[in-house]
Amino acid sequence: MSPKIILYTNHRCPYAQRAHITLDTLNLKYEEILIDLDTPRPQWYLDINPRGLVPSLKYSLPGIFDTPEILTESGIVAQFLCDSFPSPLLPASKEDPFSALKRARIAFFVDTWSSKIAPYQFQIIKAEEGAEREAKAEECVKMMEKEIEPLLAGAKPFFGGSGELTFAEVMTAPFVLRMFSFARDGELMPQSFGEKLEALPNFGRWSKAVMENGNVRRVYDEAGVVEGTKKRVKQMAAK
Repeated sequence: MSPKIILYTNHRCPYAQRAHITLDTLNLKYEEILIDLDTPRPQWYLDINPRGLVPSLKYSLPGIFDTPEILTESGIVAQFLCDSFPSPLLPASKEDPFSALKRARIAFFVDTWSSKIAPYQFQIIKAEEGAEREAKAEECVKMMEKEIEPLLAGAKPFFGGSGELTFAEVMTAPFVLRMFSFARDGELMPQSFGEKLEALPNFGRWSKAVMENGNVRRVYDEAGVVEGTKKRVKQMAAK
């Protein structure tokens, strides 16, 4: 029995991209409704998600969830889908004797990324162009080497020795893509930042595999994301 899924999304949003990667990797069919994040949210969408953010997921399953359930916040949406459809992304807790440990290792990786690496993305962009931005990018590289590099020692090519995407990649891939996109462009992040990240042996191999994955890239419009972010940064600076 297949669920009916409606995803409220925006292709420029890294958090919404988490839901896309999860749905596409699980081969779940879904309807997509795009939400314009550059304008005030219409009341019909605020009735669905009062916070006005994306993604939001409307989920129903005949005979079980006859009345559609609404889930919001990207991590919760992705976790719900993975728990509902156990796969190499995230094994069920009691799938085998090692499943709970795999889930714990993935959770630690995601927590480390969120607490140690994620804050740098905005800090680098916000830093004064030139020496200050280069220094902040260098801090991020050193933190990546200290905190993330050891956790990717067993990646083959994905986290924990998996040959397929895991929940670790679902939660971090959108931000890996943006780091390298912004560095290639050179305006939001130094070009040297991407080169230094690629030079980290474990992270370099892992990130290359992540960025080449079709489900990771499916809705990613690099030019649109880069230009949209530049526009947003300029608007924030003007305020």
